[in-house]
Amino acid sequence: QVQLVESGGGLVQPAGSLRLSCAASERTFNNYPMGWFRQAPGKEREFVALISWTGGSTNYADAVKGRFTISRDYAKRTVYLQMNNLKPADTAVYYCNAGWLTSTTPGDYWGQGTQVTVST
Repeated sequence: QVQLVESGGGLVQPAGSLRLSCAASERTFNNYPMGWFRQAPGKEREFVALISWTGGSTNYADAVKGRFTISRDYAKRTVYLQMNNLKPADTAVYYCNAGWLTSTTPGDYWGQGTQVTVST
């Protein structure tokens, strides 16, 4: 069964940093765009970032531009989300996503989610 396993969430103070990881169970994910969405309490799930299957193109939500960086390691079948200068508004469950996703339409495959809490 295809799996996406996230790690790296936690509690961090404002202006702090975290790095999320998402490991794919199959090599086929190397042929797909991959990305991250998030869902805050009481809000709909929203796009955060994506990286093309070649790794040569990235796209970010306006709210995270200049603070978050998405990257991928093909040998490890892993996508990363480096989050810097975190704000309380970034508090959410972050979900890894894979497939033919765009900034408006997620792909077919989801991870289980990892909680990120930004608070003093």
